[in-house]
Amino acid sequence: MTASDIPLLVHDSPATTIGYLLIPNFSLLSYASASEPLRAANTLSGQPLYRWRHLSPDGAAVAASNGVTITPDLRLEDAATLNLLFVVAGGNPAAFRDRATLTRLRRLSQSKLAIGGISGGAYILARAGLLRGYRCTLHWEHAESFREDFPDLDLRRSRYEIDRDRVTCSGGTAPLDLLHELIARQHGAALARRVSDWFLQTEIRASTGPDRMAPGPRLGVGNPALQKVLAAIEAQTDAPLSPRELAALAGLSVRQLERLFRTHLGVAPRTHDRHVRLDRARLLLRQTSLSVLEVAVACGFTSASHFSRIYRAAFGHPPMRERKPVTPDIA
Repeated sequence: MTASDIPLLVHDSPATTIGYLLIPNFSLLSYASASEPLRAANTLSGQPLYRWRHLSPDGAAVAASNGVTITPDLRLEDAATLNLLFVVAGGNPAAFRDRATLTRLRRLSQSKLAIGGISGGAYILARAGLLRGYRCTLHWEHAESFREDFPDLDLRRSRYEIDRDRVTCSGGTAPLDLLHELIARQHGAALARRVSDWFLQTEIRASTGPDRMAPGPRLGVGNPALQKVLAAIEAQTDAPLSPRELAALAGLSVRQLERLFRTHLGVAPRTHDRHVRLDRARLLLRQTSLSVLEVAVACGFTSASHFSRIYRAAFGHPPMRERKPVTPDIA
């Protein structure tokens, strides 16, 4: 794909103007990773290659998840003047249902404005109906609930996706890789490398790389057979594999596998598997409107009562306590 294939890179202005629609409780790290490379590109090139503006749903100052506030300098109604608008969201983007904002995003999508989402931003784009027919990605924490809410969308577990006039990114530090790509396409690989070096990026990660550390390294496990089993457990939360099936996958006996689990993780395979499924269940309870029974089934539990009993034992409260009121539609 060349620069001319991406609408945001085709414009008459001498500088590309990028806007950041900051949703309350957005990730400051994701925002900074998506904006600071623009400043560096200007500084290192000695030219005003980029401008950036800030927006919020209601025009008021908006707080990040750590409490830092940013005051908007552009109204959402005027966002059509931008070349690219990023929706930056964190916390629980599934609960954001502000009708006015979603309507405005739909209207903006009908112009030549390219629209993107960072961290949980793709959730809001999907809610506005802007990701049909597009590849997309978002932070792994929201992936399970996103699939439940939008099963027909093409969600990828990648760091970022550039698909015509939609640009989505999984958040965290992944926007540094995305911005490297965008700067390289517009102003050449040499400047992009200088920008990345400015931020001590010793490795430029590909867009299609994993959006999360593999379970083995994440849990400090170096044994290849156990790594394979851990990956299988995380991939099969709705239909858990038996100890015999897991052992066969690793080419071990059940007793050997249990010994590996206790040596490296201090628990039995069944216990680890239950913890993984409970963690997924907690995310679904917090981020979707699925019933307790639907969550139980989606996470491989035999019944709502069985699930509730295990959940209470693990977290000290029943599943329903995870429910938070969903923000109502605002006319």
